Formats: sequence, structure tokens, C-alpha cells
Amino acid sequence: MSDVYTEPYNDIGTDAQDIARALKSLREELEATDYYHQRAQTVKNPELKKILEHNRDEEKEHAVMLLEWLRRNMDGWNKELKEYIFTAAPITEIENADGSGKGSDTSGKEGLGIGKPQ
Repeated sequence: MSDVYTEPYNDIGTDAQDIARALKSLREELEATDYYHQRAQTVKNPELKKILEHNRDEEKEHAVMLLEWLRRNMDGWNKELKEYIFTAAPITEIENADGSGKGSDTSGKEGLGIGKPQ
């Protein structure tokens, strides 16, 4: 586990250790998703292609489960995910230059206030 920690292991609390493990696992799941995606795009055998696509999609599920755990257990994730995920506004326009994070939603629907018109 030494490649997970940038600070001395004994100086890091158990919550921070678990967060480091979750982040490392998330990186691994995203990397595996990329590997399977690239292989599925290049393989010639249709049956193998389906298997690789299935495996890729399983890795996506694992990554999302880790994101949800981080949302629940690490400060800041909930706010950022609410601000950017499942919005219709262009991603780069959600956050204003002042950093307020109050962009405009092009859907015109009421909801959580994410990307709500000002």
C-alpha cells in the first residue's frame, strides 16, 4: 500500500486511509474501463467484443460505486457532484468566473437548483 500514501502511514488517520484506498481503487477502475474500451474497439471477433464491452461496463459500475462512497464520506464531493452531474448546461459554463458555481440550466426545469437560471 506504500504507493497509495504520500505522507507517513502512521500519521494518517483511518478515515484518510480509507479515502486514499477508495481513490486508488477509483483510478484502477477508470484505467480498467479504458483498457477494455480500447480493446473492444479493436478486436475483430464479435463474441470477444461483447465480452470486453460487458467487462468495460462492469468496471464503470465499480467506478460509480466508489464515487458514491466518496460522495458520502469525503467532504466536498457531494457539493461538486450536485453542481456538475446531470445538468443540461455546458460543463464549462456551470461555474461563473467568480467561482460561485451558479451557471444557467438550459432545460428550464425546476429541480435541485443545479444550473438554475439566474
